[in-house]
Amino acid sequence: QVQLVESGGGLVQAGGSLRLSCAASGSIFNIAAMNWYRQAPGNQRELVAAITSGGSTNYADSVKGRFTVSRDNAKNTVYLQMNSLKPEDTAVYYCKISYKERLFSTFRDYWGQGTQVTVSS
Repeated sequence: QVQLVESGGGLVQAGGSLRLSCAASGSIFNIAAMNWYRQAPGNQRELVAAITSGGSTNYADSVKGRFTVSRDNAKNTVYLQMNSLKPEDTAVYYCKISYKERLFSTFRDYWGQGTQVTVSS
């Protein structure tokens, strides 16, 4: 059993900042990728940022230079620092991890419950 607890969402004015956290716990041997997605009403869920176990990162073009993804492997936690927020960043943000329960298990994906981010103009 795996649990993902997301926090840090809320309401912020345009130009402001928020920091999202996603903490994983439970039957986890190893976490490979830790990703942040978002989904706005009427839109498909899109990848916002990704970070590997080694710290390599990847960002959607729309957030490059404004968002920073990081992780604390000792705490099985991934963060998303969001600066210079825009109204178009308004969405539900989800974290997803790719993890193994045991050394010789296959990797599985697990999603968080989502946290609302609302940016007012």
